Amino acid sequence: MNNFNIVTAFFLLFSFNISAQNSTPVLKVELPTHPRILLLEGEEDNIRNLFATGTLWSTLHTDILKESDRIIGLPLLERKQIGMRLLAVSREALRRIFFLSYSYRMTEDGKYAQRAEQEMLAVSDFRDWNPSHFLDVAEMTMGVAIGYDWLYHQLSDESRGIIRDAIIEKGLNPSLNEKHNWWLDAKHNWNQVCNAGITFGALAVYEHNPEFSRSLISRSATSIAKAMHDYAPHGAYPEGYAYWEYGTSFNVLFLSVVEKAYNSDFGLSAIDGFMGTSGYYQHMIGATNKSFNYSDCGDEFGLTPAMFWFADKSKTPSLLWNEINYLNPEYRKNHLANRLLPSVMIWAKDIATNNVEAPAQLVWTGGGTTPVALMRSSWTNPNAIYVGFKGGTAESNHAHMDVGSFIMEANGERWAMDFGKQDYQSLESKKLQIWTNNQESERWKVFRYNNFVHNTLTVNDKMHNVKGYAPLLAHSDNEKLMYASADISSLFAGELKSAKRAVAIISKKYVVVRDAVTATADKEAVVQWRMLTDATVQLIGKNKIVLTKNGKTLKIKVNSKLPLQMKTWSTQSPNDYDADNSGTTLVGFELTVPAGESSTFDVSLIPEKQRVSCSDKRLLNKWEFNSCN
Repeated sequence: MNNFNIVTAFFLLFSFNISAQNSTPVLKVELPTHPRILLLEGEEDNIRNLFATGTLWSTLHTDILKESDRIIGLPLLERKQIGMRLLAVSREALRRIFFLSYSYRMTEDGKYAQRAEQEMLAVSDFRDWNPSHFLDVAEMTMGVAIGYDWLYHQLSDESRGIIRDAIIEKGLNPSLNEKHNWWLDAKHNWNQVCNAGITFGALAVYEHNPEFSRSLISRSATSIAKAMHDYAPHGAYPEGYAYWEYGTSFNVLFLSVVEKAYNSDFGLSAIDGFMGTSGYYQHMIGATNKSFNYSDCGDEFGLTPAMFWFADKSKTPSLLWNEINYLNPEYRKNHLANRLLPSVMIWAKDIATNNVEAPAQLVWTGGGTTPVALMRSSWTNPNAIYVGFKGGTAESNHAHMDVGSFIMEANGERWAMDFGKQDYQSLESKKLQIWTNNQESERWKVFRYNNFVHNTLTVNDKMHNVKGYAPLLAHSDNEKLMYASADISSLFAGELKSAKRAVAIISKKYVVVRDAVTATADKEAVVQWRMLTDATVQLIGKNKIVLTKNGKTLKIKVNSKLPLQMKTWSTQSPNDYDADNSGTTLVGFELTVPAGESSTFDVSLIPEKQRVSCSDKRLLNKWEFNSCN
């Protein structure tokens, strides 16, 4: 087992459910000398070999060098905390040190090592790395660890001692304080980021106190498994696209660094759902290149180095379909803000990227804490229809009251949208307590966070039940009728007896959202169907809306046996803490379901030049929850 003690390995693999504070395996193995983090001595040639495979890689390499040259001209970082966070400084430190260290190792030009040393000494002189918000410590520790390890032989003895002491005193030691290390038992991105940062630090200073470093690495291996189990069963990440990029990227850095050091990831990558999460992330990008931005996520997109690790590990180059696109010149300027960019060069070395084919699947579904269904009519047509649909619960980390919500794209436009998050500092500065998820939490006073502004149902003007959970019921990848359905009944406890929603792409031409609801026996249910859009809105007749955007149109047609009123709602909040939502409108309708009765209603979202055919109607008549046609 490559010098890895068999008894230790057995203990590690079967101890992930044991508290890391009570019992940690001891990793007794001789580690490589410096550099030992991610890229061993001499492995620079593996990266240089990439350059021969195409200008894509030599261009990216040159961009990193140019950015490193620019960094040299910037003022050194200072300890500037914004609210509770030092995170912006920590992230910039990681970016600068990683870029500069990479540039030195690839060129051996001393100017890069010298500036990286200055950056590390500057942050080492901070009074602390803000352990009360431990993400700040984790990212700072990772950055300084990379520089310390990669430039170990270029640092003066004095600098080496100062930087090593800072890693230990400002990074590793605070992780032992129970006041700060609650993330050891978390199941979300904090666990992944903090364990990765501490592991990098422990590996960097390993020879200074091997027993101490081993205990921290063992603890992280035990702890990070708790977060990795939340990808089960298929890989859907509960916190959404942006937090996948954060948590999973650092999780991959952890796996990569321990595998390099120990020639094993201790079986962690085999945890149910983890390898499948690369499919989730890939399918979360629509035809417009925007992400399905549910929960506290923006609709941003861009190159994600971790996907190269997944593609290499699974030997699936098609996972890089989006990533290769992001390497094109129009997106290059965005790369340089990515603090993990040099890791692309490490993880891409064994992947055939010259002819990456489009993914074979048009539909991806996953269960778990936040079930999702992701569907499209094509990977190659920029005018393709794309739909994202989610279940889950408002109780999970970073969640909104957006259960049952969907987004929809066609003809190169996003018609049904989601605001995503509001800047946290803008709310925290107003003293709002937004980090609890109970029913009475101030979090739900934020306009963007409650159900009234999401593409879901609202009943009797009530907020969703935060303890409600919506599982996926069924799905199909049949190209005539791609769909997924969910039981959203528990969102409306006391207001509806039952509620189910299904979303479909019909014959790759248009989208239908179908709802089936049953009122409670004792009272009627006033149901509002809402959809957020930034298009121009025109109400037409009793059951139609036409949306216009960038010279294109989308028709919304409602089919219901119950009478309804077509409506629009404003997205401007009277609260001074809410974000400006100018240029957007909520569209939809309201109807009343009598006490004890049931109703099913369809909403068709029809792009211009598309028509509903007789064969489409026959498909719909056989579809979920019966049809109202």
